[in-house]
Amino acid sequence: MHHVGIVVEDLAAATAFFVELGLELEGGGPVEGGWVDRVVGLEGVRSEIVMMRTPDGHGRIELAKFHRPAGGSGDRAAPANAPGIRHVAFVVEDIDALVAGLRARGTELVGELERYEDVYRLCYVRGPEGILVELAEQIG
Repeated sequence: MHHVGIVVEDLAAATAFFVELGLELEGGGPVEGGWVDRVVGLEGVRSEIVMMRTPDGHGRIELAKFHRPAGGSGDRAAPANAPGIRHVAFVVEDIDALVAGLRARGTELVGELERYEDVYRLCYVRGPEGILVELAEQIG
């Protein structure tokens, strides 16, 4: 897999959220023109993207802000069982400290931080614009 794309309204807030999760800024900039119109099946696209990579260099997230054409707002409060791509998961170290830092910045803990057997401590957080992220700390 090359990357997962997430469309956002507030590119700066979404970027800051993923930086807090430990992702690194890889690059970005404006994207527009006939080629992108044809790829995404829209007309008059003007967008800005930010590419981020996981610390191990194997995973990437593309954050995209479409300036035009206008899109729908989506359901930012969609539950974890709604159809579609619902969350992105990351293995993290010190999940307690990470969750505390995220909550201090307004990120919502969706359910509870739980233990899955002797393998992981897990939780879901809802970041900017309703983005669901699963955090998993390996244990044992």
